[in-house]
Amino acid sequence: MSMPFYVAPEQVMKDRADYARKGIARGRSLVALVCEPGILICAENPQRLRKVSEIHDRIAFAGVGKYNEFDQLRIAGVRHADLKGYAYSREDVDARSLANQYAQILGQIFTHEMKPMEVEILVAEVGGDPDADLLYRILYDGTVVDETSVTVLGGEADTILTRLEGAWHTGLSLAEALDVARRALSGPDRDLAADQLEVALLDRNAEHRAFRRIEGAQLAELVPDATIADPDGGAAADPDTDTSASDDRTDGPPAG
Repeated sequence: MSMPFYVAPEQVMKDRADYARKGIARGRSLVALVCEPGILICAENPQRLRKVSEIHDRIAFAGVGKYNEFDQLRIAGVRHADLKGYAYSREDVDARSLANQYAQILGQIFTHEMKPMEVEILVAEVGGDPDADLLYRILYDGTVVDETSVTVLGGEADTILTRLEGAWHTGLSLAEALDVARRALSGPDRDLAADQLEVALLDRNAEHRAFRRIEGAQLAELVPDATIADPDGGAAADPDTDTSASDDRTDGPPAG
């Protein structure tokens, strides 16, 4: 009689972690940084599928990795925020509770499912002043990292974070913050143009809905020698609701 195949639990966890990290590392990166007008989120994303979205009035969601997986998490976060806001009040919805919810989902999948989610996500909430801003980075295994001022998701995160921290300082204007983010993502050998970026701002001066996208002519003004993709070129579904399977990775289908 053959013996049953056995793998030590710690080896299983290591293999799952390696699998998830390799998938995420192949993805195009995303940075978020606190600036004077709010929280700027900037992603290398030449495709039409959105990596950055609004979850609630003053809260944004961003993800890197497999698009169809982090978009499922985005939808779950929107539903959680809507239900909590309806049951209690809109002011009771906060980034901390959303980050905890995501941590439980990702931790459960990582521990109990055959394949972990190949994603890394960000939940950001803008406050009345920079000291009140919240940045939560949630890893594939449910680990929550409470960031301050700047954070990076995706491939080459350590290298990009070093460039970002070297250029960031308090009191950055919107244009300065975008320049810092773009240069950190570009590195010394590239110069990302406007049509290769997805940019959004959580505006701390907004009365209700703080999330707004920076695109088109406004993005062209903020990025030197910008080139803007033709907004009418090619058909695309509503990028905030499209849940078709895709992959935010350089070796996969179009990035999200």
